[in-house]
Amino acid sequence: MRVAIKVNGQECSSEIEPRLLLVHFLRSTLGLTGTHWGCDTSNCGACTVWLDGVPVKSCTTLAAMADGHEVKTIEGLESSGVLDPVQQGFIEEHGLQCGFCTPGMMMAARALLDRNPDPDEATIREAISGNLCRCTGYENIVRAIRWAAAHQTAQEGAIA
Repeated sequence: MRVAIKVNGQECSSEIEPRLLLVHFLRSTLGLTGTHWGCDTSNCGACTVWLDGVPVKSCTTLAAMADGHEVKTIEGLESSGVLDPVQQGFIEEHGLQCGFCTPGMMMAARALLDRNPDPDEATIREAISGNLCRCTGYENIVRAIRWAAAHQTAQEGAIA
């Protein structure tokens, strides 16, 4: 079957097998390897991408389900060479650790900050609860998201 999916603002069209998972479409067909394939059961969240602005686990989403829709991956967070505040926060607060969970964490964090630009720590922890860090390092990840919240608010204030 043929699918047409807008990925990170670019129209992509490809012939696929109907049972192809979205994570494999992104990684193997499009070469977007930032989305990681972790558990294959939706438990770890390493494969989190956005489908029409909503975070989804791409390891249990068929590529066919994204036909005619818009997908955003970790590669789409940066804009015109400027890192998203979430990406910069992970650098500033050492939230990267081994890096395997990082793309999914960042996609979940950006979705949270789009809904709630000033979340408290409990809200952050709940928002990333569908993403597992096998390094058990949630402290730095939470600090990175708080850093992003503070700096995106400061950036918005400077622009206004």
